[in-house]
Amino acid sequence: MEKINIVIAGPRGRMGREAVKLVQVTENYHLAAVVDHKNDGGLLSDFDGFHGLDVPIFSNIEECFQKTAANVFIDLTTPEFGMHHTKAALASGIRPVVGTTGFTKENLKELEIICKEKELGCVIAPNFAIGAVLMMKFAQLAGKYFSDVEIIELHHDEKLDAPSGTAVKTAEMIAEVRKSKKQGHLNEKETMNGARGAEFDGMHIHSVRLPGLIAHQQVMFGSAGQTLTIRHDSYNRASFMSGIKLSVDTVMNLDTLVYGLENIIE
Repeated sequence: MEKINIVIAGPRGRMGREAVKLVQVTENYHLAAVVDHKNDGGLLSDFDGFHGLDVPIFSNIEECFQKTAANVFIDLTTPEFGMHHTKAALASGIRPVVGTTGFTKENLKELEIICKEKELGCVIAPNFAIGAVLMMKFAQLAGKYFSDVEIIELHHDEKLDAPSGTAVKTAEMIAEVRKSKKQGHLNEKETMNGARGAEFDGMHIHSVRLPGLIAHQQVMFGSAGQTLTIRHDSYNRASFMSGIKLSVDTVMNLDTLVYGLENIIE
């Protein structure tokens, strides 16, 4: 089985550490290098928790790609760096798997064009947990029959963006099948700004940020005499690794951009 050489950005973060473990335990994966903007030079083994991992560290992503024979780039950093990293990988002929949220429609369109020109695959997923992807697909199915829906997403208090990429993606998927409707009473008024959350195509999205949470979302549908709640909970970051592995394996055979794990899950 041919080895897949992988570069990981953000290896010391909580998601990054799990991704490093994934590469270590997967037979045909090889960790070629890591990108860490706060460190340059040295080896990953210099840091606690990475004993024996004599993998080079780069702070400059272009330099990393020039000096590393990589096939796949896994980005688990922040929205601030996600677009730049993804474009740099594609420019170097490396296939990105991106868990960073915050990409705009314009960003995705630009990346789609680059992927087609380069004939390279790229997977961008707001959520890598298989259960979360199924939650979104089930919510889309329910959206055909329930026009009133509210999305409540709950994350740890260090998450930078709100609403989450998963919540936005869920709303987008529901909007594809749901007749547009502004929900609530016609004369509804917020007595405190933000009480009804963000609005997307008439649906409301609410963001909760608390210590102790990891990543959770529930989609609540309502109609006369009934409600339907679809919920997914990630209790640790290992829950995202099955989706990252699926993305790495799949991106090697893609020649275009895929946004959302639901598009590659069987």
